[in-house]
Amino acid sequence: MSTTSEYYLARANENARDAENAMLDNVRDRCRRSEAAWREMADRVVRGEEMRDTLAAEKAMRTEMAE
Repeated sequence: MSTTSEYYLARANENARDAENAMLDNVRDRCRRSEAAWREMADRVVRGEEMRDTLAAEKAMRTEMAE
């Protein structure tokens, strides 16, 4: 199963809502840390997808030029 950036962003948004509704400071802080971690994971997935697309385009160009 491939995890998408949408999944990570959904978890980040969920933690952001939990932080807003938290009554205790330590729970709010934990939710904010979790939100930041989920957003970083989403960013990594997006960067990986962009890199794959770039490499695929470069490979296609090289193949096209070789023909």
